Amino acid sequence: MCPPCPRGQGGGHGPPVAPPAFDATGGPGPRRRAGLGADIGAGCGLVFLELAALVVVFGLWWLSGFSLDPDRTVTADPLGNYLIAVGVVGAVALVATVVAARAGAVVTVVTQGLMAALVCLIVVGGSAGQSHEDQRCRETPAAPGCRDTR
Repeated sequence: MCPPCPRGQGGGHGPPVAPPAFDATGGPGPRRRAGLGADIGAGCGLVFLELAALVVVFGLWWLSGFSLDPDRTVTADPLGNYLIAVGVVGAVALVATVVAARAGAVVTVVTQGLMAALVCLIVVGGSAGQSHEDQRCRETPAAPGCRDTR
């Protein structure tokens, strides 16, 4: 038994309250969404990391055609292997989109979907440009920017 209550506050003591035996709130009701702050943070962080990866990949491609020797003519590597690396970044964005959609993180779904679309445009444009350059070098092997294949 509890001690007597001070004057004017009344007893109000009932039987003890037990937690529910079964919690059915995780059922087919409304889905739980990710917190908005965490959603925005994850979306922005992933976009930053993916853009940094794209800058590194294209920076490496650019450096492949860079030389400080003025007597040496250097042509950049073909884009093929670099486009594969960019495609991997796009695949990571696509997987992040699916995971975010399952977690209910709307902002991350939108940002990762846009990143996947951007990477798709880069891969398609890069492969079209490389195909055009390859065709030009097949027709005129001595054209500027064509590698000497001897």
